[in-house]
Amino acid sequence: MNIEKTIKDCEIYLKQIKQYDPDPYYVNYFFNKYINSVNDTFDGIFEEGNRDFGLFISEKISEKKFEEKAKKKNDQNAIKFSEWYLIKYNQEHENPYPNFIKKICQFKNKFEKLPKIKIMIRASDRYKDDVYQQIKVNLSHEKLRSKEELDIEIKRQLPTFLEIINHKRSKNNEPKVKETQVIASTFLDIEEYKDIEITYASEIYIPVMKRLVEESRKKIKELTTWN
Repeated sequence: MNIEKTIKDCEIYLKQIKQYDPDPYYVNYFFNKYINSVNDTFDGIFEEGNRDFGLFISEKISEKKFEEKAKKKNDQNAIKFSEWYLIKYNQEHENPYPNFIKKICQFKNKFEKLPKIKIMIRASDRYKDDVYQQIKVNLSHEKLRSKEELDIEIKRQLPTFLEIINHKRSKNNEPKVKETQVIASTFLDIEEYKDIEITYASEIYIPVMKRLVEESRKKIKELTTWN
């Protein structure tokens, strides 16, 4: 597996998610592909580890299979890498948005389908603890029927949304949100994470992936190089 390609695929799918947002059908389609490429990227780390540590795992590689084979062979360096990776992986997922993507990856590995996507409106410029408001739009086969219908529903719910968000903004001495500063986007809920914007979470996760790949390669090299 080529890790550079899987990361590039993630970047391509992110662009497509942005392009089609907030249409739930297409966002779901490309977010599925994005999550598959995330999982492939991390499996690719252990494919490289399998090769460099000489574990000779013949079936599809995973973190679990790598760890099991390392312990079976009593390969202390491979075991050290497995232990290091778990710590590093957990550290990279301490923040809510990366941890959200992690949970989505785990969910998809178990159930294949992603949780149901919802369309919400938010302020175009984010501030901490801003509110979002779900909007109900008629769909045809899970697709938006027209941009006009979406715009009508946004306008219908704007007064309530602006009242709520500007009350919060006012209390925190933050800029007031105007009608022209409200956009629609797709969101997901999973476990304790509610109202997480798909595009935003996907965008900030790519650097997390790249760091894990880079640091893992350094660690593998450190553990497989004779001094």
